Amino acid sequence: MKSFFITGTDTEVGKTFVTCGLLVALRERGVHVVPMKPIAAGAVVRNGVLRNEDVHQLLAVYGKPIDAQLVNPYCFAEAIAPHIAAMHEGKLVLVDVIERAFRELAAAHDSVLVEGAGGFLVPLSAEESMAALPRRLGLDVILVVGMRLGCLNHALLTAETIRGRGLTLSGWVANTVDPNMHSLAENIDTLKSMLGAPCLGRVPRITAPDTLAAARITATHLQIEPLLG
Repeated sequence: MKSFFITGTDTEVGKTFVTCGLLVALRERGVHVVPMKPIAAGAVVRNGVLRNEDVHQLLAVYGKPIDAQLVNPYCFAEAIAPHIAAMHEGKLVLVDVIERAFRELAAAHDSVLVEGAGGFLVPLSAEESMAALPRRLGLDVILVVGMRLGCLNHALLTAETIRGRGLTLSGWVANTVDPNMHSLAENIDTLKSMLGAPCLGRVPRITAPDTLAAARITATHLQIEPLLG
């Protein structure tokens, strides 16, 4: 079973939300899958440790004891671009550190879902962007498209960039960020015809009592068969 890198058309488009749904959907098909969010920016101190809400949600859906440092090697306090947050804390994001954590997770699981931070080209440093991760880790890419005004351009540019770096776009998810988006169905149809990758699902706005419940509902809106080959 392959592992995948989950990226988005922008920040706040539902990457974690969709990743949690994918975790449930894959697990329901017998895949021993684990989440990873290598870099998180925006955290609060809980019990003396920096904790990021996205990481907290991923761990809640995973639901088993695991070393949080493997799932999230880099956690920064400020909710800003990761390379700036790292600079403010006098740190560097090293892809070698991320790769070691990934390899350890991959050795113990069938698949790893690696969630990026922000969009596909968000900088990690002055030299590298988030795009370095799927290339170094050998991952195909899943794109979360936040369905709102402007998403067509953002989605097509991101897909072009993914392929331009020699990577495979294995599928995309239409996540309804703006339920009042004009011509929502027509926008999704446009992306189905132009993105050149399977649509893995159309996820509506979901309200649920907790993260796991939301992930289970999300999973019912996903069609992950193209990922299972």
